[in-house]
Amino acid sequence: MALPVPITAIYASLLGLFIFALAIRVVRLRRAHHIGIGDGGNKDLLRAIRIHGNAIENVPVALLLLLVYELNHGSPQLLHAFGSLLFFARVMHAWGLSGSAGMSIGRLGGVVGTWLTIVGLGVVNLLKLF
Repeated sequence: MALPVPITAIYASLLGLFIFALAIRVVRLRRAHHIGIGDGGNKDLLRAIRIHGNAIENVPVALLLLLVYELNHGSPQLLHAFGSLLFFARVMHAWGLSGSAGMSIGRLGGVVGTWLTIVGLGVVNLLKLF
């Protein structure tokens, strides 16, 4: 039986695995520094927690919008464009924030790419209705 939303399935799977990898990084830092909850004042752990948390805060909204667009028979090219943009934006964000808590090209690119995905999918979903 074929998935009715194969394009969303690709990006949801990739992003789910990516978020899992981010969670594993948090767990490894917790174990290495013997910190059971919170960040224990450890800046590396705090940063890893926020990288994971930021993905958890933004990815579900974007994937929901991607799913709605696919269910409404949106353009496969646009679905792949938005899905790819989201995936690479999240990787850029994690990479940029891993290197520095301040502004970086990766962090900026990740934020802009994520927001463009959410806003763009919001707009194309609304346009699909009219």
